Amino acid sequence: MRVRTGVLLCAAALGISATAGAQTAPASPFDTVAAILRTPAVPSAGYVRFNLPRRDLTVTLNGVTLAVPMALGAWAGFAGTARQAEAMGDLVLAPGELGPVLAELARRRIAVTAIHNHLVGEVPRLAYVHFHAMGTPADLASRLDAVLALTGTPRPVAPVRAPPVTIDTALIFRALGASGGGHAAGSVAQLGFDLVRRRVRWQGRTLVPALAYATPINIQMVNPGRAVATGDFAVLADAVPRVLGAFAAGGITADALHTHLIGESPTVYFIHFWADGPLADVVHGLRAALDSTK
Repeated sequence: MRVRTGVLLCAAALGISATAGAQTAPASPFDTVAAILRTPAVPSAGYVRFNLPRRDLTVTLNGVTLAVPMALGAWAGFAGTARQAEAMGDLVLAPGELGPVLAELARRRIAVTAIHNHLVGEVPRLAYVHFHAMGTPADLASRLDAVLALTGTPRPVAPVRAPPVTIDTALIFRALGASGGGHAAGSVAQLGFDLVRRRVRWQGRTLVPALAYATPINIQMVNPGRAVATGDFAVLADAVPRVLGAFAAGGITADALHTHLIGESPTVYFIHFWADGPLADVVHGLRAALDSTK
């Protein structure tokens, strides 16, 4: 969907209903999910997101202590109704958690759609598990809660006061086309794109792009002369060689190429990357990679 390099909306407005002159937010079928998973609901573009950051982990890569939003943002996304919903997302697992989590996912009838790395050379080594399940929101949340209990994921997820922005958002958002659509806190800027030009169908239905195949880009300022970036480009097959070529030309390392789903049509490929250098150079390389998908 991407000849327009469209920026995904960070949040969708909730409907408001009026009763006897007073305005109250209608009940969401996912309110129960927030209570069970013990993390706030974040309305996003076409789905509801529940963030499960691994704030318990300290991960370093190439001498950089990674901020949690860079690569430790486990999450679960819910879409559908109170009668029938689907959940998918990404678990970030520490050493020793993978085996027990996979066993519990199987026991709870939660399908595993990918197991892989997003980074190369990080300490400790992380495993990323993508999952999918169907059911009522409360049932799905209860099943996922049992899985999360086997990890060190801190819950309840407490709100964190956003630190002052210390990264050049004007440069980043202007260059990457995310004016008004990006988000920044402290030393990290985050952007989201939709790079797939076609509707993607899976198991007889059209997938929500932001839920199933968004392209996140996270940039962290390390010091005034150095920035690092990570994320993944979700693209169709014909764009893979172009993105890899743009990465190579821009000094960006592609550290994983794989799928996150099984049996979708057309197949979406995910190219995870690591960029390291002066902020202007990192942004320039990412801009070229985005342009290569048009």
